[in-house]
Parts: sequence; structure tokens; C-alpha cells
Amino acid sequence: MRVLFAGTPAVAVPSLDALVKAGFDVVAVLTRPDAPLGRKRVLTPSPVAARAEELGIEVIRAAKVDADTTARIAEIAPDVAAIVAYGGIVPRAALGVPRHGWVNLHFSLLPAWRGAAPVQRSIIAGDDVTGAATFQLEEGLDTGPVFGTLTETVRPDDTAGDLLERLSLSGAVLLSQTLSAVDAGQAAPQPQTGEVSLAPKLSLEDGRLDWQQPALALNRRARGVTPEPGAWTTLEGQRIKLEPVGLRPDVKDIAPGAIRVDGKSVLVGTGSHAVELGRIQPAGKKMMSPADWARGLAAPEKVVFQ
Repeated sequence: MRVLFAGTPAVAVPSLDALVKAGFDVVAVLTRPDAPLGRKRVLTPSPVAARAEELGIEVIRAAKVDADTTARIAEIAPDVAAIVAYGGIVPRAALGVPRHGWVNLHFSLLPAWRGAAPVQRSIIAGDDVTGAATFQLEEGLDTGPVFGTLTETVRPDDTAGDLLERLSLSGAVLLSQTLSAVDAGQAAPQPQTGEVSLAPKLSLEDGRLDWQQPALALNRRARGVTPEPGAWTTLEGQRIKLEPVGLRPDVKDIAPGAIRVDGKSVLVGTGSHAVELGRIQPAGKKMMSPADWARGLAAPEKVVFQ
């Protein structure tokens, strides 16, 4: 079966590898254009593009699936298109090009967390279990009938990066199995049922920690926005980036946003009990341990995060 693979970030690479390993004829890869990275803003291929080039697969770079891109897909004549975090909308004209349509691997148990940031939103919401689903792509936002699902436990210390890494590997197997069923004529997608929730793309503001909130909510938010866009707070008008914070239910006498140095630990008050800072990155400096950061403070007892 001739497969067009559409994907952009690193979490899509295991799926591309799985399809190649399973013997599918991956005739081309559709991915976002090269993007400037690093301080020197060097144009860099997407992780999927880089892997496709290593595999000797044709790469179609497109910021959106426009008329020209659709025409190129039609020339390639795939039997099916597999899509994993491509980062763009597939319009109606392109949906009908492959004879088996487009099969999307989405990192949630649909219809929960439809949208661009399902894993991140799941952690922020405090879900105990999440997963992945393959479904038939249609014009609605992640609304198509589901081929198959898998579940994954959300661990207490999981960041979005941790959970996405695990789901990218298990999801790659699910996608390969789904395409095998499609190829054999044995796929039977079922309409989505259950409560719908949305997972819009995270903004920088989503990473801001509100110290008036309970400690558990702050812990979940910090984990959900790691590695991107990252958790942060402000001190004297300067933004400070934070790694995930730990829970300290034994400490309840610190005002929200105020800090307390306890040996090598730095505690911060919240709307419930304290949290313990992980590594911290002040504006213009490198990431450092909380103890090193606290040693640079003239009067730690007067520090209050905003």
C-alpha cells in the first residue's frame, strides 16, 4: 500500500519509522517548511524531514495544504495518507485524494482533548489516564470515526514531554496496525462517543504560575507546559523560567508567592500548601539549582513571586 506520511515534530518520527519497518511503501513525506532555530536562527529541517531524507523518501515542504500541495499529492497517488502532528489543516479537496482517505494518530482518547495540545491539557486537568487514537480525518476538528485506541497512565511526575515520548512510541504501533487493517479491508471505524473536551494550542501565558492557586494545580500546570512553552513567574518585573515544582503538603505557613530557603531546598507558598522549586532560570542567565539561585539573593525572606 502506497502511503503519504504527514508530520513535523520529533513525536511523529517513531510513526514514520514504524511504517517503513512494517513494509509500507512510504512514497513521500509532507512536513512543515524548514524553520529558524537557535540564537543564529539557522534554517533547520523539521525532525520528520530530516528522518525522511535519511531514509531516502521524497519530502514535500508546505506550510499549508494548498492547491499546489494537493496537486502534488494527487500526482504521487497514495492509497492512504497517515498524519501525525503535521501542524496544518487538511482541506476537503485534499481529503479525498487518497482512496482510503487520511488516518490521523491523535494523542488522546477521543473525543477528549480535541485540538493541538491534548497531552499538555490532559496533565494540566489532572487526568489519571490518557492515551492515543487513530481516526478517519474529516473536516471537523478531530471529529472523525475512530479505528483504534490505546491507554496510558499519567504518572505523578510526568511532564508533557515525558508522556508524549511514551505515546509517540506506542502510538506508532497503533498507527501501523490501523493501516494494516485498512489495507486488508478489515478496518471498521466507529463514531466517537462520550464527553467532548478541547485542547487549544498553548500560549506563553498558559505557563504563568498563579501562586494564589492550590499547590496541586500549580504542579500540574508546570508539568503540562514542560518543555514548551515552559512554566514561569515574575520577580520585580523580570520573567523567571521554572522547571516543574514538587509538592510539600507538610509546609502550610508560607504566604502565596513568598519563598523560604530550607537547606538546599527553596519553598514557595501557594493557595494551599507550599511547593518546592525545581531548577530555575532568571532572566538572561542559565538554568541553575534553586540553592544556587537563592544564594544570590540579598534578602530571600523578602522575595515574593508575582
